[in-house]
Amino acid sequence: MNNDTFDLDEYISQRKEKDSDFANGFDSGYEEFKIGMMIKEMRLENGMTQEQLAEKLNTKKSVISRMENHSEDIRLSTLQKVAAVFGKQLRVAMLQYHLMKKNHLTVKKWIYSFLKKINCINLC
Repeated sequence: MNNDTFDLDEYISQRKEKDSDFANGFDSGYEEFKIGMMIKEMRLENGMTQEQLAEKLNTKKSVISRMENHSEDIRLSTLQKVAAVFGKQLRVAMLQYHLMKKNHLTVKKWIYSFLKKINCINLC
């Protein structure tokens, strides 16, 4: 990687080659990250604070923070409640690996565009 641009795919590829722990946990961690980002994005799009969402779910702000930032242990029933708050329906699917890979690239592009928007690309 050069110092002028940040290529997310290149970074991930290089990191996986150098760090087997990173490589082993990347895909599952990435899926968990997407769930937290989706919750945060819906909350912000609806102009809600973490406190307001917590109140609607009858829980604490810290639970919302954990869901958005460390979403590894969210129950399906909790995700259904979150979806209902935003007028959404939760759907769970088991996809073949090649389809998951395609979705993975779409999310990476979204993350890259987000980082670019907030001027983080050259800082990362």
